[in-house]
Amino acid sequence: MGTNVKTLTNKISTYLKLNNLSKAVFTLYESTVPFDFSLYASLFSLCGSRRAIVEARKVESHLITYNPTPPIFLLNRAIEVYGKCECLRDARELFDEMPQRDGGSWNALISAYKLNGLAQEALGLFLDMKDDGFPWNEVSFANALGCCGSLLEISFAKGIHGLVVKYGFCANVIIASSIIDVYGKCRFLSDAKRMFDELRNPNEVSWNVIIRRYYDMSKEREAIIMFFEMIRRNEVMPLAYTVSNALLACSKISAFNEALQIHSFSIKTNLVNTLVVSGSLIDIYAKHGDLDSAHKIFNQPNAKNLITWTSMVTAYATNGQTKHARKLFDEMPERNIVSWNAMLNGYTRHYKWESALEIIYLTTKSNIIIDHVTIMLILTTCSGLLSLELGKQVHGYVYRHNFNSNLFISNALLNMYGKCGDLRSCRSWFYQMSHFRDNISWNSILTSHARHQRSEEVMKVIWKMLEETPPNEHTLATILAACANIFALHQTKEIHGFLVRNGYNMDIVTKGALIDAYSKCRCLSYALVVFKETCSRDLFLYNSMILGCCHNSRGDLALDLFEMMKDEGLKPDNTTFQGVLLGCVCEGRVDLGRECFDGMSSEYCVIPRLEHYELVIELYGRYGYIGELEKFVKEMPFDPTVSMLIRVFDACYEYGCERLGKWAADRLNEMNPLVPYRFELTNHDRIAT
Repeated sequence: MGTNVKTLTNKISTYLKLNNLSKAVFTLYESTVPFDFSLYASLFSLCGSRRAIVEARKVESHLITYNPTPPIFLLNRAIEVYGKCECLRDARELFDEMPQRDGGSWNALISAYKLNGLAQEALGLFLDMKDDGFPWNEVSFANALGCCGSLLEISFAKGIHGLVVKYGFCANVIIASSIIDVYGKCRFLSDAKRMFDELRNPNEVSWNVIIRRYYDMSKEREAIIMFFEMIRRNEVMPLAYTVSNALLACSKISAFNEALQIHSFSIKTNLVNTLVVSGSLIDIYAKHGDLDSAHKIFNQPNAKNLITWTSMVTAYATNGQTKHARKLFDEMPERNIVSWNAMLNGYTRHYKWESALEIIYLTTKSNIIIDHVTIMLILTTCSGLLSLELGKQVHGYVYRHNFNSNLFISNALLNMYGKCGDLRSCRSWFYQMSHFRDNISWNSILTSHARHQRSEEVMKVIWKMLEETPPNEHTLATILAACANIFALHQTKEIHGFLVRNGYNMDIVTKGALIDAYSKCRCLSYALVVFKETCSRDLFLYNSMILGCCHNSRGDLALDLFEMMKDEGLKPDNTTFQGVLLGCVCEGRVDLGRECFDGMSSEYCVIPRLEHYELVIELYGRYGYIGELEKFVKEMPFDPTVSMLIRVFDACYEYGCERLGKWAADRLNEMNPLVPYRFELTNHDRIAT
């Protein structure tokens, strides 16, 4: 019989070498006597690493069937395997049925609960272990501290820390690392650092924990400093994950020079070939815009997996190189939803709606389960294409798959209906969101109505909003824009008072909206007060004030503001020159208008637009500079528009310039207007035939 067991053991070993765990376990049942305990231990270990629950149950069954009193350590291994295979019920049943237990049995069960996300129950078992008469050891404390970290249970963790000191386990680097980890997760970084500094010989895990916790708590600079301190000490070799964490920290704060040094270090230590490091390097080079370097890393041996493929697609797509991104995307050996989202995001980010639509259709054919990010990107595409029909189909999908309680998706739906002009559906969905809408929801419906010139509805919505939630500055700026559209001076004053009374931090955008509203409501004095009270004025604010003065026929003030703006070192843009030329028209400053127009391109490198040419024609025509008008119109880099020719025609009629007037009439007639033009100075009306 002994010979038979030896033969079967060799047969099992052969199957294991052939990577056939199922046949190896099946071979156990060819014997009705127990095998050597080391074989059971090896099989349990393999079942755990491969999450092979069926085989694990068979090994346990054979062990118990042919061993009347199986050793406790093997049953403990079986509990550990069930925990790894996410079969907590099997682990608990085996634990409860054990005729005898030891501390390892309790530790195995605690670990199983912890691995399956039941940290609270695991801590309860930790306490039961002591009540059952089994003392805690290093493994018990490490498991309990891991549970505290998952639950962010700092009070319990501090109690365990005290016990660790009492039991004399402080020198144990594994337990010390666990304490550092839980303090870091609970945002007690100073305590974590103090515990780390007390370690005489921190190992690579300890360094990895402290660096990762600094990074997780948005202390990226400290994480980088700790990494270089680790290198400087030269006591341990960092883990690949530690290098990756340091690179992630560099990426977060754009510390590119430090990232280059870490890249050099990873090359010297041969860590650059690990997937986790190469993925982080691809990420930071892509964010820095160095796609060539990112692609070189991607092309290294052993650097390609699903994550790095997706990182490269994301890098090209984010940087606007959608053709390269699509080529890589099509070459991917496998894709997950993150890959699809990366490609779709690249197209939507750069307004390539038709290509985005193609990706959406391909996604539906791929049988992959989409997530909330995909839905939001699809809704963005619907908004870009103004495709209300597709948007409604997506809304139906949202309902059927219970995404309607997701606030981000709900706000995306609201935005889609607004941009597609379906304000009725927009309002209906907004009211359905009543139990969980936020400031973004309010901003979206306000902006949608304002975009479609429904300013009266905007004013109705705002008073309802004030009853539910305090608006932010962006919301109030949208409302002020609506007030400007309907010349609602009283409401503008009310909102201004609301901002002051409630201590809002009025930024440049809000003050610009206030100036615009007061100006359009013919209350220029209030607009000027807001402008003068602003300490740090930018180009946007100056433009608002200059245009406001022009709308109130105060071109003199607009021109003074233009000079003030230049004195403050601000460079004018197209909008500024539109206001300045309007001011010149208001004040009859023909020479200044000519000078400003000529200086746009020569002095300020601002290319004149259609509206600037129209204002110069208005300026020359209104004040009778017919010679300059004729030269200007005929030397324009494009053909004059109908409105320009009509202004020339009217100026020629007013100032009696027959030749240019007939020229304008002929050009107008060539454009086939509804009413033909004929120039006759003897008649005081424009003559139509």
